Amino acid sequence: QVQLVESGGGLVQPGGSLRLSCAASGSIFRINTMGWYRQAPGKQRELVAVITSEGSTNYADSVKGRFTISRDNAKNTVYLQMNSLKPEDTAVYSCNFRNRFVPPRDYWGQGTQVTVSS
Repeated sequence: QVQLVESGGGLVQPGGSLRLSCAASGSIFRINTMGWYRQAPGKQRELVAVITSEGSTNYADSVKGRFTISRDNAKNTVYLQMNSLKPEDTAVYSCNFRNRFVPPRDYWGQGTQVTVSS
């Protein structure tokens, strides 16, 4: 049974920083991409950032230059460093792992709340 366990969310003031982590427990093979998504109240879930097994990254325009995604393949862990946080970054952040099988399988974390408020 594979589980993705997130940590690092919380309450932070505008301009502050948080670092999210997501680690996989259990046997998970041939991971391709690792990513972070977020969903704010009343809005659809959106991609925040994704990183491939080769280290290529892609970011939502709204977070470019402020957020950095990284991964540790040996630990099956993905990180999201969030700097210069804004109130509009407030959302539930969920991690996603996708494997290389055909069709690919997605694994999701339970979500962690990030609230940016003074």
